[in-house]
Amino acid sequence: MNWKRVALVFFAVVVAAYMVMAMTVFNAPDEDVICKGVYITMQNSQEKGFLSADDVRKMLTLDHVNPEGQSMPQVNVRIIEERLRGKDLIDSVECYKGQNGYVCIDIYQRIPVVRVMNDRGENYYVDNHGKPMPGTDYPCNLIVATGHVTKSYAEKWLVPMVNQVLQDPFWNNQIVQLNILTDGSVELVPRVGQHIAYLGQPVDIEKKLERLQKFYRYGLSQAGWNKYTRVSVEFDNQIVCKRKQKR
Repeated sequence: MNWKRVALVFFAVVVAAYMVMAMTVFNAPDEDVICKGVYITMQNSQEKGFLSADDVRKMLTLDHVNPEGQSMPQVNVRIIEERLRGKDLIDSVECYKGQNGYVCIDIYQRIPVVRVMNDRGENYYVDNHGKPMPGTDYPCNLIVATGHVTKSYAEKWLVPMVNQVLQDPFWNNQIVQLNILTDGSVELVPRVGQHIAYLGQPVDIEKKLERLQKFYRYGLSQAGWNKYTRVSVEFDNQIVCKRKQKR
């Protein structure tokens, strides 16, 4: 008797039996499985958005698509995705059936980067792609843009400028307001100091902020933060300051 051949045949039979059993288990109907709940993951939760997992659950309930308590075959994850994808504060969503009777939802929310309060009386947020977002009741510590801000200006000029500011820890803490004049030029209102910094047109912002930061470190730190009412870095290689009038 060829024991090696017998062993190989026995091994093949065991593997085939395991595969049949595994396919039977995984393909077994789940008609009796009831959805126990929903796992909601905020994929970009490290960024400051408006939504929480509880907010998403409320959306599911209000739209009558909360799968909890339904049999798993009746849960339509595509419908859940469509309903959530249509929400103003959600960028993208992925919904799928998990194990043990749970439905999993991965949420990517829209991230606000600036709040617009313009001279037209409009009050709204703008996300990191330059798209307007609805106002919410959530407190949000963002840079405020005032003055002559249109939606097209916000998308083309304001948001790229704000995104650049947010990448720099110094300016992220220092700038509280950007005021847009009628010609599109930019005034910066700092957190520290009683002056207005004028940047001019929203071009070469990185160079202008770098020049202004050096002036803060080596100029105002010595002369005093309240010595000037206006500091202009509009033009290359120069900084023009207006002294505060003495009373």
